[in-house]
Amino acid sequence: MAEEIGIQTLKIINDVSGILLPYILFLKNIIVQFWWVPLPFLLYKYFRFAFVLFMETWWNKTIKRVVLEVKVPQHVARPLKAMENFFSAIWPLYDPPKDWRTTFFEGKTMLSASFEIAGIDGEPHFFIRIPATARKMVESSLYAQYSEIEIFEVPDYTKSVPQGLPNKDWEMWGCDFMPIKTDVYPLKTYPEFFEENPEAKEEKRIDPLSSLLETISTMKKGEQIWIQVVASPVSVVEDNYVKRGKDIVDKLLKRIKDKANYEPYPMFLEALRILVFGEPFKEKESKGEEEFPWEMRLSPGERDIIAGIERKISKVCYTCLVRYIYLAKRSVFFGGAKAYGPSFFTQFSTQNLNGVKPWGKTITKIQAPDIFTKRRLYVKKRNLFENYVNRRPSFDPFPGGTFLMGIDELATIYHFPGIEVAPTQALKRIQTKRGAPPATLPVE
Repeated sequence: MAEEIGIQTLKIINDVSGILLPYILFLKNIIVQFWWVPLPFLLYKYFRFAFVLFMETWWNKTIKRVVLEVKVPQHVARPLKAMENFFSAIWPLYDPPKDWRTTFFEGKTMLSASFEIAGIDGEPHFFIRIPATARKMVESSLYAQYSEIEIFEVPDYTKSVPQGLPNKDWEMWGCDFMPIKTDVYPLKTYPEFFEENPEAKEEKRIDPLSSLLETISTMKKGEQIWIQVVASPVSVVEDNYVKRGKDIVDKLLKRIKDKANYEPYPMFLEALRILVFGEPFKEKESKGEEEFPWEMRLSPGERDIIAGIERKISKVCYTCLVRYIYLAKRSVFFGGAKAYGPSFFTQFSTQNLNGVKPWGKTITKIQAPDIFTKRRLYVKKRNLFENYVNRRPSFDPFPGGTFLMGIDELATIYHFPGIEVAPTQALKRIQTKRGAPPATLPVE
């Protein structure tokens, strides 16, 4: 009996395969001849990214950029609000591509400015790299807020080291940073660096740059620290951060109801209960606390979160990338210096709001599997160094590495500290005070 069943099964399989064989051969021929047809659709995203990147790189080469160094005076009496006003004043750098043709066929991108703090051989420097066409606007905005500073055009300091880093003489470590939470949550900003009930004196402010400047002052000749914040103006057209922030606030305030409470399901269940039982659902007895709006039941910490988000989305913002590099000659390279950058940016983190952390994809170390370790590490370091020199994000077909920052957050990270809050002697300050010429000076 079993043998007959086996023979019958084989016969059925043979008949079916005889019927299907022509179709299988036809399908095989189709695949062999036209396997390439779906490839453009499958790889469109990557082709589009590569093409746009090529066009943007070509367009950026046509834009002349200058590096300005800012010399800081001994006493900076202006509050940090002045730096926030500066970032607000230069936001009109905003000039997006008009349409898709401008992006694809001209390669135009949003213009950006790079705000950098460099420690070179133990001496801190403040640099700004901008398009040459925006120089007058940036300089006038800076002088309007800090009348005693001095601004000079200087050679790009990144060109003062070998461009083939790392090599046999120089070593480096670095990373990009990314936000811990979604970027509508704000970082810790300068109002939170004041002592409680401070007097109206500069020395009562705890300046977050003081630790970085002191760290730079301890470095040896041949060691350098580079910190870079590249900022591009952004509006709600490119990134509707206002809506994103309001959605989070509504969720925290319980203004967004559960989907289970939406129509038509409650009405349907209500009608079904009336038909079956002859009576509607009984309403739950309201509790005492429900008589108060949800806003009245928020904890102080929850109020701070909502206030922080609403404050951030009320300001003009920039899309930013934040990068840190430590490089030095191998004879003086200090492995512990890799913590200097993350330690500096930890100051701007809070547990209830937001913070930044090293973006694992860009950290110059190799994770498992341990194959071609040296080659892979070299490539990561080369990419990071070139991205810093060219002031560009770590390119990837997928989002990452850039995030939203408000003008108050930018002012907290990049500003000009007075000697009262940053007393390090390594920072070369202006010794003489500039003044306007006397009104009685004869002129032609």
